Amino acid sequence: MKKYIEQNKDRFFEELFSLLRIPSVSAQPEHREDMSRCARRLTELLLEAGADSADVYPTDGHPVVYGRKDVPGAEKTVLIYGHYDVQPPEPLEKWRTDPFEPVIAKDPATGEEAIYARGANDDKGQVFMHIKAFEYLVRTGQLRHNIKFVFEGEEEIGSGALPKWAEAHKDLLAADVILVSDTTMISDKVPSINCGMRGLAYLEVKVTGPNKDLHSGHYGGAVANPINVLCEMIASLRDPETGRVNVPGFYDKVVELSPEDRAELARAPFDMEEYKQFLDINEVRGEKGYTTLERTGIRPCLDVCGIWGGYTGAGAKTVLPSTAHAKISMRLVPNQTGAEISKLFAAHFKSIAPPCVKVEVTPFEGGDGFLIPISSPAFQAASKAMGEVYGITPVPSRGGGSIAVLADLQRILGIDPLLMGFGLERDTIHSPNESYLLRQLFAGMESIALFYRYY
Repeated sequence: MKKYIEQNKDRFFEELFSLLRIPSVSAQPEHREDMSRCARRLTELLLEAGADSADVYPTDGHPVVYGRKDVPGAEKTVLIYGHYDVQPPEPLEKWRTDPFEPVIAKDPATGEEAIYARGANDDKGQVFMHIKAFEYLVRTGQLRHNIKFVFEGEEEIGSGALPKWAEAHKDLLAADVILVSDTTMISDKVPSINCGMRGLAYLEVKVTGPNKDLHSGHYGGAVANPINVLCEMIASLRDPETGRVNVPGFYDKVVELSPEDRAELARAPFDMEEYKQFLDINEVRGEKGYTTLERTGIRPCLDVCGIWGGYTGAGAKTVLPSTAHAKISMRLVPNQTGAEISKLFAAHFKSIAPPCVKVEVTPFEGGDGFLIPISSPAFQAASKAMGEVYGITPVPSRGGGSIAVLADLQRILGIDPLLMGFGLERDTIHSPNESYLLRQLFAGMESIALFYRYY
């Protein structure tokens, strides 16, 4: 496929940039029309690439894109999942370029060329790899599998609509495997394939004290400050010595990996000094008894993702606030469910509240993790394909992030997802200056095309 990429490179950039220019931010209501515009553009690209059909399906939320190509006497059917929504670009002042005006520029650290834009990697760039690999196989007469595409517009906000849509359209989605590129490799030195991802439980907590903001001189020291109380409650959620989560029942269904499985995962390359330098930290911290990669792949965790209350503007305002708020994220491992952990957390958080405050817990997005066997034909085909492109056999890995809808699709359709992700940590997805190395974009196209040969 290298020659095909070289011959069509300029057209590829033009087409991908047409997607990246659309600010398909699912979290912001003002971009609702942009979401529909991006969905329509994807159908155009699928049809131009050789799909028999491609349509936009309305949902209760943002639309779903579905396309397909049927091959007479097909050996297998592959369902390609991706998402076209992106994270909000803020803070805008930290971008070196316009987040929705893609540019090709050199990486400041390595000098390698990369595409800079919101969605360059997550997930428009990686979705685009699949469309172009598909196009190549169709135009060269090498496609021997049925291909189906399902692209959603709500992955970044919890995939609220897709499971319901999938339940109603199971016949359209029937396949042998779900092929996904929405993840990162452990290292650009050695490729990896995710064989599992963590689930998620995400909640907002509100602590209320007095019925109004109070003068901190008149009431300070006599009335409970909700911010102080919230900080004390949050601090109690993790054991400072072991790093374990102090929510009763949190670990009840967590399965410990065997020494053999841990040894297999340990094959992944990891440079601690490089890791710390990249993050500009002096030391790592996490659950005692586990490595950094294990902490982010096979172990659950709890983190505060946002906290606020009182006066935060310029200058001083001596106020004792009426309320304090925090957003809590818990990454979960297989056997833990988002619904159950959310209930356990809510019950515990309310139980530890002192009588001087009232507590509310509101669950937001959530979902379950999943695992797939590395002995499956799909995993073996992906391993062979990536090994041929990169010149080294990829290692299996566990993703620390969550694509909660994949567990839903696995349950609804009865088939496993396969995560062939080509992003790197340097791509800074969800952050300013998101980018995608050109060599990874092209290596992804080659690997995906080869996957179909070996599957």
